[in-house]
Amino acid sequence: MASFSVLTTPFSSPPISMRRHLPLSILQKPRFPSTLCLVSSSSTAPTATWESEIELENRKFELLRAVTDTQRGLKATLHQRSSIEEALVSVESFDAGKPIDLSLLDGTWRLQYTSASDVLILFQSAATLPFFEVDQVFQKFECRDQSSQGVVRNIVRWSIPRLLEEQEGATLIVSAKFSVISARHIYLEFKEIAVQNVNISEELQALLAPAILPRSSLSLQILQFIKSFKAQVPVTSSPRRSVGGLYNLSYLDRNMLLGRAVGGGGVFIFTRTQAFV
Repeated sequence: MASFSVLTTPFSSPPISMRRHLPLSILQKPRFPSTLCLVSSSSTAPTATWESEIELENRKFELLRAVTDTQRGLKATLHQRSSIEEALVSVESFDAGKPIDLSLLDGTWRLQYTSASDVLILFQSAATLPFFEVDQVFQKFECRDQSSQGVVRNIVRWSIPRLLEEQEGATLIVSAKFSVISARHIYLEFKEIAVQNVNISEELQALLAPAILPRSSLSLQILQFIKSFKAQVPVTSSPRRSVGGLYNLSYLDRNMLLGRAVGGGGVFIFTRTQAFV
């Protein structure tokens, strides 16, 4: 970038012995058009913005590095939780007070870390129970063409060893409607819990429908039923009060989403991923 220091550097006067021999035009203080000074002052703005973006990306990197060895929060120590909270606040400060951009929120987000007990209990169960595995956890927002509301789906991929495929054995989806109630807050109203996308293991498929022909029509029907199985349970609520919660979207950009469940429900760190449901 070109330097404009010449505009601020003072001009030194020639020695007295030389002044009598110099033309009057040189002895006079040089004048520059005011527009040059405007260029000089405004040229620092892009530099400041660029430096701010670099600082933000560095802070986001430090936040993700801080959660790397915590198993999405399950194994986080008190010291790690403190460091993560500090890094979290550092990133949040770049987005404080800005209204929620629903077009930016729209999409699928992968969970990288949480301190929410209702999510950590899933990870704890998978760590202690030999017949239960939890793979990836996502939040999917559907609000591209909306201005103040939308749908959010909490998606958990889980499996049962030897019965279902690893990592993608089945999918648990908790669906909710949300409405924007302030610049950074949304209210979630849970509507339905569903289990779908059941993929049984090859061992179980061989048991239900042996590869040795002829296969019975019943065994094939059983396989087809399992693959297309979907159980849906509505979330019931009283007429006076719906089942839901307040959620603070404390930071949002193209590739990171930070959230806080209001009322001590925990923090959430997400990164954007490709849609799959």
